[in-house]
Amino acid sequence: MDIEQIKIALDNCDPQQRMKGIRELRNYAADIAAPLLLDHVNDREFLVRSFVAMGLGRKQSDAAFAALLAMIKHDRDPNVRAEAANSLSFYGDVAVTHLRQMYEQDDHWLVRRSVIAAVADLNSPQELLEICLIGLAGEDQPVIESCISALGLLANTKQQEEALNLLLPLAADECWRIRLQVAKSLGKYNHQSAIAALNRLKTDEDHRVVGAVLESLL
Repeated sequence: MDIEQIKIALDNCDPQQRMKGIRELRNYAADIAAPLLLDHVNDREFLVRSFVAMGLGRKQSDAAFAALLAMIKHDRDPNVRAEAANSLSFYGDVAVTHLRQMYEQDDHWLVRRSVIAAVADLNSPQELLEICLIGLAGEDQPVIESCISALGLLANTKQQEEALNLLLPLAADECWRIRLQVAKSLGKYNHQSAIAALNRLKTDEDHRVVGAVLESLL
């Protein structure tokens, strides 16, 4: 589509056409695409706003970054906030503080899992440890599992000891899914306490946990 056709699609009352127009903007430079995306950050359809958030991560500008910050704070749909968080990570280190703050303020599980993945990709171990502390203190199991997985990334970092102190007690959690994820994460640590915990988990009552332990010890 040429740019005039895209503008027509973006003005269409059919959200499918608006999304098609947004997808076509991937073929254009940021100075052309970003202003058109910014016109739709408040679109009435959450799917359109999600597409806009995705586009603003790839068609970067100062205005696009500011728009993403507004979306993570004010959009009413968690799908959009999660997509905006992911797009913020494309801006690099400047996004870390904002994502850390978002994680603390927005407790929706989808948003928190998106932020965990984004911060993990940004190689920010201290902030990753901090958000894991927050997530593990909550009661949302998908978030807790994501935090346990993320703690495995802190092996061989300055945060290793603190991460292990969080992981080791969870090896005795009553939920097999938690123990399984702990086994996977402990496998990243070449540390006596991690190896001892994995050896204890070899006799776990759940065969799926035992399988994860054996895989980790390979």
